[in-house]
Amino acid sequence: MASRLREYYRKFVAPALTEQFKYGNPMQVPVLEKIVVNMGLGEAIQNAKVLETAQQEVALITGQWPTMRKARKSIATFKLREGMTIGCKVTLRRDNMYHFLDKLINVALPRVRDFRGVNPKGFDGRGNFSMGIKEQIIFPEINYDKIDKIRGMNITMVTSAKTDEEARHLLESLGMPFRK
Repeated sequence: MASRLREYYRKFVAPALTEQFKYGNPMQVPVLEKIVVNMGLGEAIQNAKVLETAQQEVALITGQWPTMRKARKSIATFKLREGMTIGCKVTLRRDNMYHFLDKLINVALPRVRDFRGVNPKGFDGRGNFSMGIKEQIIFPEINYDKIDKIRGMNITMVTSAKTDEEARHLLESLGMPFRK
């Protein structure tokens, strides 16, 4: 079953972007390629049980089981050694990606306290957008009573857009509430 947001992209967003940026070829129209959800867990150095709960929370939020991420190099001041597991990550594509984005825009972000919009400074210069979420409890799948600690996560949206302006128009058209 195709995602509601994917159908909306095909019917309305792609033609609007083609008209606005005067693309000659339909393959030039920017498209959302993947969404990466990453949860870094510094406290996992002392407590390994944190990794399991975080992995389950990310799986509930995204609908896909995350992979564990290991430290690439040792940092003595943080008591971190190379190869220690310090986070988990999920890469969403196709319908899973659109379902997650739909849920993020229409359910999770409106639940953020004092929400005034997403900061538009998260673009990297190549058409990709990154944002941070301070607490995982804004997602409806997370039961507030069963969490042990509030954790944040990073969400990166990778697009095929050549510039930040094109990527911003793409995400705005999909419903991303950027701050004015």
